[in-house]
Amino acid sequence: VQLQASGGGLVQAGGSLRLSCAASGRTFSMYDMGWFRQAPGKEREFVAGIRWSGGITYYADSVKGRFTISRDNAKNTVSLQMNSLKPEDTAVYYCAADYSAIALETIPNEYDYWGQGTQVTVSS
Repeated sequence: VQLQASGGGLVQAGGSLRLSCAASGRTFSMYDMGWFRQAPGKEREFVAGIRWSGGITYYADSVKGRFTISRDNAKNTVSLQMNSLKPEDTAVYYCAADYSAIALETIPNEYDYWGQGTQVTVSS
């Protein structure tokens, strides 16, 4: 599967952005999907994930209550709605796909496919 992330940009603290990830292929509904981010000089970290059915989601503590992940299997898309953004949310955001996952994973190495990343910059 190929992934294309979009929707990043520059926003003031307290603002909102919506990231989207479009997937190619007919088996999108078989993949768990995740959003990760990587700030300069830091390791890539898990942000949010959603099971293949859309019925289970999981969030990093740092974004819980502010970010919402969703998916539309009919349109092969996964989205990340980011509200109440903070300067510490500044990073390159990546979407990723995990095939035939037993459980929702938070470790980058467990994901099989990655999008190219989209920059999110939150100014104070």
